[in-house]
Amino acid sequence: MTRSQTSCGAARPHAAAALLTVALMVLAGCGSTPAEDGGAAAAVAPQSSSPEALAALPEANTFGELKSAPADPAHELPAGGEVLHPKADAAIYRAPGAEPIARLPETQIGSPTWVPVIARQGDWAQVMLPTRPNGATGWLHATPETVESAQNDFEVRVDLAGFRLEILEAGKQTGSWTIGTGKPQHPTPTGRAFILASIKESVNTYSPIVLPLSSHSDSHETFGGGPGTVGLHTWPDNSFVGKATSDGCIRVTREALDRLVELPLGTVVHIT
Repeated sequence: MTRSQTSCGAARPHAAAALLTVALMVLAGCGSTPAEDGGAAAAVAPQSSSPEALAALPEANTFGELKSAPADPAHELPAGGEVLHPKADAAIYRAPGAEPIARLPETQIGSPTWVPVIARQGDWAQVMLPTRPNGATGWLHATPETVESAQNDFEVRVDLAGFRLEILEAGKQTGSWTIGTGKPQHPTPTGRAFILASIKESVNTYSPIVLPLSSHSDSHETFGGGPGTVGLHTWPDNSFVGKATSDGCIRVTREALDRLVELPLGTVVHIT
């Protein structure tokens, strides 16, 4: 797992790291609009809440847990997709117009929060969340006043059995590398995740930059004082290549890491 705490604070959805101190971490309405599935989605207004009520909601971050959050339907995203960044802490809802269940912070572990959109209903966007349980999602009322939106043409695919990671841009492979994965007793979790932050390492020497993902270890509730966050990072030598020896993180070569840090925050990572 990873040892990190703080990271870059770029205003754009790009995984460029800034040098910050790093501590231990393993890491309703009326009318209708067309829905993505071809049906009609009601133009539902969000439930109003005071700033005090918003602040009292649990924060949707890598340290938190939202057992009531909707699960990722696990459909494949198309190559590239929309990513959103809240301009201020924003309410996360169980469904469009339903009660809020969490608060998505504007920044997380030093990086701006960019989350991938997996469904749209008018001004509502279902987004992936970085909390436990893995695959947690929620709905944002995503208007130009509340969020920044960007198009991300990149995605990462990880084949654990084949010890392979590849980067795709607009569906076309732009790089492929042999990797290391979690050992049998601490396997790398499968499913759909995303790159949450970019951290300039200042404590350990095993990787100059660590990219925490939105997923967490299923075998480590905590690790080294952190929440068991899974990350992408390199290693001092290539002894990990093609082997399952980590505590759940995905170990990559320096060449692969150099390419991964160029990807926008919020890039989806499919782990199978």
